[in-house]
Amino acid sequence: MSEYKVTDPYTGAVVKEFPTATDDEIRAAIERAHAAFEPWRTTPMAERAAILTKAAQAFTERSRELAEIIRTEMGKPLGQGVAEAEFSAEIIQYYADNAEDFLADEVLQVRAGVDARIRKAAQGVVLGIMPWNFPYYQVARFAFPNLMLGNTVLLKHAPQCPWSATVIAEILEEAGLPAGAYENLFATNDQIGEIVIPDPRVRGVSLTGSERAGAAVAELAGRHLKKVVLELGGSDPFIVLSTDDMDAVVQAAVDTRFENSGQSCNASKRFIVVDELYDEFSRRLGEAVAAVEVAGPDDEDALVGPLSSQAAADRLREQTAKALAEGAQVLAGELAEQGDARVRPALLAGVTEQMEAYREELFGPVGTVYRAKDADDAVRIANDTPFGLGARLFCADPELALAIADRLDVGMVSINGASAEDYDMPFGGTKRSGFGRELGPHGMEEFMNKKLVVAG
Repeated sequence: MSEYKVTDPYTGAVVKEFPTATDDEIRAAIERAHAAFEPWRTTPMAERAAILTKAAQAFTERSRELAEIIRTEMGKPLGQGVAEAEFSAEIIQYYADNAEDFLADEVLQVRAGVDARIRKAAQGVVLGIMPWNFPYYQVARFAFPNLMLGNTVLLKHAPQCPWSATVIAEILEEAGLPAGAYENLFATNDQIGEIVIPDPRVRGVSLTGSERAGAAVAELAGRHLKKVVLELGGSDPFIVLSTDDMDAVVQAAVDTRFENSGQSCNASKRFIVVDELYDEFSRRLGEAVAAVEVAGPDDEDALVGPLSSQAAADRLREQTAKALAEGAQVLAGELAEQGDARVRPALLAGVTEQMEAYREELFGPVGTVYRAKDADDAVRIANDTPFGLGARLFCADPELALAIADRLDVGMVSINGASAEDYDMPFGGTKRSGFGRELGPHGMEEFMNKKLVVAG
């Protein structure tokens, strides 16, 4: 039986199956990507941009169709699926429009009479190992800057997302991308580890996924001296120090915790609130959480759908049940067993340092709220985690907000509701949340040869 199949989390039914590639098919795909590299990297920039522009247009024009596919694959509510497809189009167009500027020579200021510059060049075949929670967006932010740079791409999508993976490859083919420049791999983890990463023609690996997967890929890539980029888990703090608009803060808390059914690495998962605001914030957030409904398959504008699979729902229930057994309390919502992939949103309090849930990532619609004595205590709680992806901070004092942001051990900080995630801003973390950056100009540099050329 193939690993690659679509199981509808709304019904539990298997909708489609796709054959897992054989070893010979994997080797042939690597050869095609390697053979395509030289002609692709020497294709004029304007021609590469025109192909990507056509792909971006297809993502926009087919956004409803693409949304319906991932609703079936991993349960994303339709409105969010449309938004993801359209945002992916914006990412693609951003690199098509700006790559020429990003790839311009960097002239260095050196001694008189010497011309020294960095020439920015593609490296070759790069491998992307993608997750299921954003089937289009994650691919867009890895594959398209690399294609625009001139690299060729091998793409292993999550086994539960083969339908969307197939459609992405079809869009690129229809846009005019040369054969071999983007190869979709329905490979097993063993094939990736035994065939793809060790192949000397593969120059780098990018993985978005779990800590366990990241550690395994990083170890293997290091053994073969391959550059690796990792975007892993997160337990992002949402810190409330002061505010002139509690309504906006509570709404931001709901949106940032429960979008995509809480299945985002950079979702706010820990709400850390200073003592004087804690009671009001927790009461109002609890009321908002209790009002959130789990979507049905035809709900257009729902915030929360089922989790991506029965296994994901079972894992979240196990984590929360253990926290409750250890002394945590349900502040709002419901944690009743439902026997399927639907998990009602809930808010926990009383999670202490002695509990596993204190440092685990809860990947679903369950948040935890913490009382902090003051700003220093809030920083201590926020940093007391193995993760370091992002943070959200609400503070009415701009100078204090920047000072607190400097003390947070994360890769991204959003202050007073400002978005720290867009196509033109670098995305990535520190500590066990991984390393490397995607999006923005930096997203084109991870698998780039920055070649020094000196003339005297």
